[in-house]
Amino acid sequence: MQDKINAYLGEVEAFDATDEAAIEQFRIKFAGRKGLLNDLFEEFKTIPNDQKKIMGQELNKLKTAVQAKIESLSAGNDNHASSPLSGLDLTRPAGAGEVGTRHPLSQVRKEILDIFSRIGFTVEDGPEIEDDWHVFSGLNFPPEHPARDMQDTFFIEKNPDMVLRTHTSSVQVRAMENSQPPLRIVMPGRVFRNEAISSRAHCQFHQIEGLYIDEGVSFADMKQTLLYFAKEFFGKAKIRLRPSYFPFTEPSAEMDVYWGLNSEADYRITKGTGWLEILGCGMVDPNVLQASGIDPLKYSGFAFGMGIERITMLRYQIDDLRMYFENDVRFLKQFNRLV
Repeated sequence: MQDKINAYLGEVEAFDATDEAAIEQFRIKFAGRKGLLNDLFEEFKTIPNDQKKIMGQELNKLKTAVQAKIESLSAGNDNHASSPLSGLDLTRPAGAGEVGTRHPLSQVRKEILDIFSRIGFTVEDGPEIEDDWHVFSGLNFPPEHPARDMQDTFFIEKNPDMVLRTHTSSVQVRAMENSQPPLRIVMPGRVFRNEAISSRAHCQFHQIEGLYIDEGVSFADMKQTLLYFAKEFFGKAKIRLRPSYFPFTEPSAEMDVYWGLNSEADYRITKGTGWLEILGCGMVDPNVLQASGIDPLKYSGFAFGMGIERITMLRYQIDDLRMYFENDVRFLKQFNRLV
């Protein structure tokens, strides 16, 4: 990869043109959607972690050189053009457009990822169409588990072994297969469930899951990590963990935050208890570690997961999740915080 970067740097430095068409071809070649820079950034994802810092600096150096060359040549053309309109963009709108904002789900997703990035978690991604192993078998789901049923999972008609992932835990399996501990990752993404709440409800939603595996990781580590999240995101310093069950964690728990009972809305959303369920969590089952090639006698870890729609509903007191997907401008205008 270093050889490619050096070769491209030489090509960028040597390039010179006054013809606008040639400059545009140069831009497309290096900075277009299918350009060489995009190819290099895709290749960057596959290199070992210990090389990413150096390669990232080299990639940014090349990107900066490409942008500087394009700007320099374009400015030179504007200075020497004979037409008085040569420096004007005639396709630019005449009036000022209305400033948009990020969707509330995108705002909350970014805020959650930022919180975990501050304590060393990195973001991992994976495919939305997955095989049975990564969605179920590799996560200790028994063959008769109801989540495999047609009522819960979308199967690919021409290949029954392939499904639309029902959770982003599939990314955990891929990460454990491809990397040895320590692992400290969060996995945001879209998931799919074959559920019909109503004729207008959606069968897709968004999750963020987390995974931490290392030597000596304990339940106390998980509790302190999630308490940090609750303080940073909700401003709540009191949590509780209730016993639960997930096939891929043992022991498993549901986490609640103490929301309080300071208003009528608090009584309504907490059903008078003051507590709100936020996420599921637990210690990674040794069978899951072993299935992915990690020694459960040496390593331990915890995992957690939350629905972004639910967290957003709590943050903004939204009553109906269908409002996220109806693109009603009156609703979206309320979230004019640019992040």
